[in-house]
Amino acid sequence: MLNTVRARRGMVTSPHHLASEAGLRVLREGGNAIEATVAMAATLAVVYPHMTAIGGDGFWLIGAPGETPVGIDACSRAAAAATPELYAQAGLTTIPPRGPLAANTTAGTVAGWGEALRLSTERGGRLPLARLLEDAVWHARNGFAVTASQSQLTAAKLPELADVSGFADVFLTDGAAPATGATMTLPALAQTLERLGREGTESFYRGPLARDIAHDLAAAGTPVTADDLAACRASRVEPLQVDLPGVRLFNFPPPTQGLASLMILGIFSRLGVRDAEGFAHLHGLIEATKQAFLVRDRVVGDPGTMSEDPRAFLADGVLERLARRIDPARALPWPAPPSAGDTVWLGAIDRDGLAASFIQSIYFEFGSGVVLPQTGIVWQNRGSSFALAGDGPRLLAPGRKPFHTLNPAMASFADGRHMVYGTMGGEGQPQTQGALFSRYGLFGQELQAAITAPRWLLGRTWGAETVTLKLEDRFPPDLIAALRAAGHDVEMVPAFDAMMGHAGAIVRRPDATLEGAGDPRSDGVAMGF
Repeated sequence: MLNTVRARRGMVTSPHHLASEAGLRVLREGGNAIEATVAMAATLAVVYPHMTAIGGDGFWLIGAPGETPVGIDACSRAAAAATPELYAQAGLTTIPPRGPLAANTTAGTVAGWGEALRLSTERGGRLPLARLLEDAVWHARNGFAVTASQSQLTAAKLPELADVSGFADVFLTDGAAPATGATMTLPALAQTLERLGREGTESFYRGPLARDIAHDLAAAGTPVTADDLAACRASRVEPLQVDLPGVRLFNFPPPTQGLASLMILGIFSRLGVRDAEGFAHLHGLIEATKQAFLVRDRVVGDPGTMSEDPRAFLADGVLERLARRIDPARALPWPAPPSAGDTVWLGAIDRDGLAASFIQSIYFEFGSGVVLPQTGIVWQNRGSSFALAGDGPRLLAPGRKPFHTLNPAMASFADGRHMVYGTMGGEGQPQTQGALFSRYGLFGQELQAAITAPRWLLGRTWGAETVTLKLEDRFPPDLIAALRAAGHDVEMVPAFDAMMGHAGAIVRRPDATLEGAGDPRSDGVAMGF
């Protein structure tokens, strides 16, 4: 992908072309950006099952130019039976990343769809949920081509997934990973999506569908019960925001790391960097990331138990003080505790300018690995990020929200441009947002060029085990040498490596022209009409 896509009547972007097509169809039929995003999210849960599922969580930013966007928090909570004592009785000192004890939270994303569609109705939306799920149902029932990333990740993670309840029956072919291009069907999931269209999103939590889900969760040995599902609800929240010269940035509050994404750009904008792609650009963003992550890891977790207001860290004085801590020539020793994650970000802007920035996740690839036989739902393992000892907002306790790497982003420019952007990539999400936005929003690069350009990643994230500074091998040798000389622990990775995230962005210009971009590291595309 080298060229920015442009259109006038509507634009979508997602990490799989079939999902983008589903969203574009909705826009062509007169649906709005929220409706198109639900269609894409559902389709991704089918055709990108290693990255997302309806058994996960989701977060939305929704708004039009000149508005403060509405946030929708569709985060799960820990089950009533999910306590440190439960794991101690099993002889565990940490929560396992796979299996039934990893599936210790509810799944909020479908509740988020419901709340987003209520907001859509308030904004004139008219398409029924059954219509929005049509593409997802079709692909699940009639089959979709397995992507290279699904095939490769299934093979790589097979030792830890093959024996997890329900996984082999659904996602393996004769006990092995499916080949790239093989046709896969998900008939149980197709039936579940059809039921959601008929019964509504409430059925997932407090209806007939919830009874089947609860039965299978209990049979698999998870701590999540029917009562836990019934208590799960999405809510509208106020986003975090920070002002940079000529633009206001929005992101999601805790339990997500949206604070870190805003802090990185807020700190970087105070470093006086004037040109893109040189040492000062990369070093400045990397060092800003370190300062932001030190705050994030100390402060962010379950919002009900946090002791510090995240907005305080976006104040001018705080950002200036943190910027002064950065040595323009030397790297701060690293690492800090890493976070992993598997996720999809998708966005849409419709003909009226309504924009949706949405991110949906099951945490690790295939989440907990638990697949519910009656419904075909893959259940997340987001609750494996809880701690079992100590104190603070990340300690496991019933009803607490787990820490999320997810963070959808939005920007409103003083010149009238309106932007949605985001990426998957766990620990890399704020870093990729910083690269993408600084290139486009601060240095004036073309939107697609800002995503296609070489990227970096500090720390361990999706698909990576080391905590080095990873650089795609397209960076100039003299820049790589300068980063090493400054004390960065550099590790080279292949060009367009998926560990660098699957980013996307859409911009609406003041004349209503839409510009979209997708990531060549994904299977996705931006589409407009």
